Amino acid sequence: MPDALSRALAALALAAVLAGCAVTQPKAPASELPPATPPTAAQLALLERWWLAFDDPRLTALVDEALAHNLDVASAFVRVELARSQVLLAQSYLYPYANLAVGASRSRVSGAGVPVFPPPLTSNDFNVGVDLGYELDLWGKYRSGSLAAKNELAASRYFQESVRSAVAADTAITYFRLRAADAEFKLQQDTLASRDDTVRLQKDRYDAGLIGDYDLRQAEAERSEVVANIARAKQGIGLLEGSLATLTGRSPRDVYAPSIARVAPDHAILSVPELPSGLPSGLMERRPDIQRAEALLAASELRIQQAKAAYYPSISLTAAFGSESAALADLFTSPASVWRFGAALLQPLIGLKSIEANVQASEARRDEAVVLYRQTVQTAFREVHDALVVHTTAREILAAETRRREQLAAVLEVANLRYTAGRTSFLEVLDAQRGLLQADTLRIAAARDTQIAIVSFAKALGGGWEPVPLDAAMQ
Repeated sequence: MPDALSRALAALALAAVLAGCAVTQPKAPASELPPATPPTAAQLALLERWWLAFDDPRLTALVDEALAHNLDVASAFVRVELARSQVLLAQSYLYPYANLAVGASRSRVSGAGVPVFPPPLTSNDFNVGVDLGYELDLWGKYRSGSLAAKNELAASRYFQESVRSAVAADTAITYFRLRAADAEFKLQQDTLASRDDTVRLQKDRYDAGLIGDYDLRQAEAERSEVVANIARAKQGIGLLEGSLATLTGRSPRDVYAPSIARVAPDHAILSVPELPSGLPSGLMERRPDIQRAEALLAASELRIQQAKAAYYPSISLTAAFGSESAALADLFTSPASVWRFGAALLQPLIGLKSIEANVQASEARRDEAVVLYRQTVQTAFREVHDALVVHTTAREILAAETRRREQLAAVLEVANLRYTAGRTSFLEVLDAQRGLLQADTLRIAAARDTQIAIVSFAKALGGGWEPVPLDAAMQ
């Protein structure tokens, strides 16, 4: 009994070794890339948690909360688990199967027309055995499918990291927009206090007959405009708070009534960190979306190999070993032993058109994956280019708006002196006030845009995640 089982297992193991058709990892097509230098370990560490460069603990807390609880990140994690289960399914075809079968039955045959001394009309049947089977993977059908599933698992993991990177960037961008809205709200409130003083002063002058109705109504209109701007700022703050509550994965109750901790609106709103100089463009090649597109392309190539393997015959080996007897007491005796070995070959003859159609469909999906890969690389380099342009010009805009604000503050001071001395009309003062308010608003917006440009640049270079090698992503 043990010898027969050992021979069966040895035969199946030998078949598995003989079926070792080599299947290799496909390579991505070459692309015309600009010259790049490999990043250093310090540069990689900087990009993995780029939000720390802003030295804002509340921003760091919000990003960490979003990465831990965002629902898009949770959905991407589920997709990884689904892809991992597909790998296990694909790998199951690479190994022999073994099934334990245990059965017992009692039956009765007809007694009509039997001899005078018939055998017992009722009988028992007891059996226990092990069924073994294996399909030789001579053409790499199952190995290609297994490696394709591993690449699809890697693609799902890179997609998850792409989502995490995007969520971190969106959280930071929304946070900076919220801080800018807070600063603008405070600016408008301070301006409203100044406009109130102006209206009171003009009202006193009007009552004294020093000015006409026109100057008073202009002052009141300017105050009303500021009141409207305060309402717009409050609206923006409310919408941005709801967006951050959603990004951080909070409950519907907290999304409906969000509470977002941030620094005071006058706290270093114009403070923008400097990016280190000399960041190599080679950093972007670690972007998770590029690695995902490459993994999907490799999987599509392997699916073609899997589809083509259906043209060739499949060879299956089977074996069974066990015991069968009419009495339970005799089930494990030597005379009750049974065994079987077998082999089968299956060659498609009529259904070749369906195989051809499957191959063509796999090739079409491969061609689509090639286009997707090239589009992803092209988009990545465009995003880096755009982020560099915006980052450079945003700092220039911020510097210019700061100088303009200082100049317009001096203009307002002169206009007030001229109006007090009776050398000009109140319209000149109003124009100077409008100009200074606009300059303050644009300076806040320029600081916000500069901070967002840093976030976009870090994201474009593949920041916000810890790189995972392909072999590790396949696990």
